Amino acid sequence: MSTVPQPDMHYLPRPTEQSMARVLSLFRHQPFLALRGRRKPPLCKMSMDSRARGVFAAAVEAVQPDTVVRQSIERKKDSVIIDGHKFTLKHNLHLVGFGKAVLGMAAEAERIVGDHLVKGVISVPHGIQQTLQQHGKGHLLLKENSRIKVIEGAKHNLPDADAQKAAEEIRQLASGLTEEDLLLVLISGGGSALLPAPIPPISLQEKLDVTRKLAAAGATIQELNTVRRALSFLKGGGLANFAHPAQVISLILSDVIGDPLDLIASGPTVPTEVWPEEVLSVLERYKLLNSVPPSVNDVLGRTSPRESKDKSSTSGHVLNAVIGSNSLALKCAGLRARELGFRPVVLAPGVCGDVRSVSRLYGLLARFACSREEPPPELAAEMLRLGPEVGVESWDLCRTMQVFEEGRTEGWGATCLLAGGEPTVELTGKGRGGRNQELALRVGVELRDLKHPHNGPVFLSGGTDGQDGPTEAAGAITDAGLCEEAQAQGLDIDTFLTNNDSYTFFSRLSAGKRLLVPGLTCTNVMDVHMLLIPPIPINIR
Repeated sequence: MSTVPQPDMHYLPRPTEQSMARVLSLFRHQPFLALRGRRKPPLCKMSMDSRARGVFAAAVEAVQPDTVVRQSIERKKDSVIIDGHKFTLKHNLHLVGFGKAVLGMAAEAERIVGDHLVKGVISVPHGIQQTLQQHGKGHLLLKENSRIKVIEGAKHNLPDADAQKAAEEIRQLASGLTEEDLLLVLISGGGSALLPAPIPPISLQEKLDVTRKLAAAGATIQELNTVRRALSFLKGGGLANFAHPAQVISLILSDVIGDPLDLIASGPTVPTEVWPEEVLSVLERYKLLNSVPPSVNDVLGRTSPRESKDKSSTSGHVLNAVIGSNSLALKCAGLRARELGFRPVVLAPGVCGDVRSVSRLYGLLARFACSREEPPPELAAEMLRLGPEVGVESWDLCRTMQVFEEGRTEGWGATCLLAGGEPTVELTGKGRGGRNQELALRVGVELRDLKHPHNGPVFLSGGTDGQDGPTEAAGAITDAGLCEEAQAQGLDIDTFLTNNDSYTFFSRLSAGKRLLVPGLTCTNVMDVHMLLIPPIPINIR
């Protein structure tokens, strides 16, 4: 699997478990030693809001579909080098793909190796070609004489008959390949919905009903993909199995925390054993075990796990390479933040868990960073307790607190805390919104009273795919003045939160100025969280 280098931020040697508890007290006594002589970030006259939007734009730009494909395929005459592996081209290349960003990935792949392409089939979101054309994104469209067939489906990010037709054509293409052929598989976020191939007797609607109930109950993307994989022909290594004995090369734009190959689009090119016990455990966890249709119980009741017919030989003919991820987006966001006058620090690329806990952690980090005096130990203690619940290791929190402390005592100026991931929202109402807008709203509540300087820190949460839930926004931006602003305009935050109506809230608040609406982004590597800490005047005793 390809790896992405981590941002050039602040990373210190990992201490032993025994010394972990002493980290906070140790770094406060020698604040000048670690970073003495480092150059301060340049000054910037842009507003905090504008800079936050600029950093988010840089994160999205780094993982554009054509860019990541171009950087991952090296063409040398009649051969191609991918992830350090060389493959011979002799008019033996076939292409399939599925995902929100796959059209742009396929267009770039065809530009690079199209002279050896025999045939291709890709499954992409409904209306994507017209939308790209309307938004001036013609470079992400296929040429008129393309050998790649495009099938649009999965309206509203849900599997449908068109997506199922595309999945069947992809299966047929893969099934006809020989050991002389190369199959280039392009995968991005949204791939699961665009490759539905339910195992009979499960119908597409029955499979959809199960995943809908899980999502509404607050299941994680990992849990959703575990269930989808167990109920599908093509997921969990099924596609690679159908393509055997051809050489399979998968280029993956990851939208899953930690980039686990078996969970991205439910792992169609990763031979995987699917144990019914795992799926039953997920269903039981969300109290859905007794409500699944008989067909699902029939499939899950089969005694042996579904796996590739010849797992060892199939896996030897498969190369999976992650060519774009949240980590890459955060790295480039950090570089842009530095250009805009911030000292960047990455907290973690895998923030998860309930948005209420995630918002609490960001609120605590903001209070720690904005403290004019040495922060009380209770702040650090609560963060260290909360971190593991939301996918943030204790050491990453200690490292981040050290950066904040040194920045305050040495007078660095502004700091940009970056994180990524995909928190979850437990639905309690019927309003419009998404996890990013709800997270931003909840963080705004956590930041109340932190108004030194004006409106204190700024928080942004945005989905890199440009769409947060069934809304036109990717997320929202908030600060410590949110509660006061809402109160002045007669908006009761608690009511909107109870109804999961964050989009309506931000749309009504100050004519929607806090909404993050980047438009069509053409990519998807989960969410980007950003906490901008202004220069803090300190009290020195």
